Amino acid sequence: MIEENNAVRVNRIFSGPIAFLRSAPKLEFLPDPDVVEIAFAGRSNVGKSSLINAITKRNGLARASNTPGRTQELNFFDVGDPLLFRIVDMPGYGYAKAPVQTVKKWRYLINDYLRGRQVLKRTFVLIDSRRGIKDVDHDIMKMLDEAAVSYRIILTKVDKIKNSELEKVKAQTLRALSKHPAAYPEISITSAEKKMGIVELQEIILDSVIEY
Repeated sequence: MIEENNAVRVNRIFSGPIAFLRSAPKLEFLPDPDVVEIAFAGRSNVGKSSLINAITKRNGLARASNTPGRTQELNFFDVGDPLLFRIVDMPGYGYAKAPVQTVKKWRYLINDYLRGRQVLKRTFVLIDSRRGIKDVDHDIMKMLDEAAVSYRIILTKVDKIKNSELEKVKAQTLRALSKHPAAYPEISITSAEKKMGIVELQEIILDSVIEY
């Protein structure tokens, strides 16, 4: 039997069955922890929904919103048939006009999920390449450090800045990672609009799944 090469495997899985499972506004609505989960986190309007859609080769799997902070639930998507792993779209953070109670609810939900979800094996934290890492990003990274959840930084929208600026942001980001023990020491460079770095990210996701 000829072994399936990596490119064919990646294309087969991400072109295959991927479906929305459920939204979880509270921990009691989480699906059974019976398969590996890969989560995506990021500030509101960082391009998270667009990136998930690009990775899964679907136009509307993850719903993008023009209203920052509108989605405050964990959204779960099943990948593969039979089920191989789940993608978790975490609610955006850092929106300035959110009520205090909404922010508090978000922190409780995310903190409890990160600390108690044994099947969560990798989290991707998205950073807008035009903005760099902000204080709210360090907050979520600290939560991940304390929960001992491995995470990797993804720079988004890299087609929107000059190469010289991108190199500066990359260097600044790598320096920041040295202060976070759970952070993977490399970063991913992506543009959902231009499909830059998408195949590489798909490979990283599958490697994370297979590792466990």
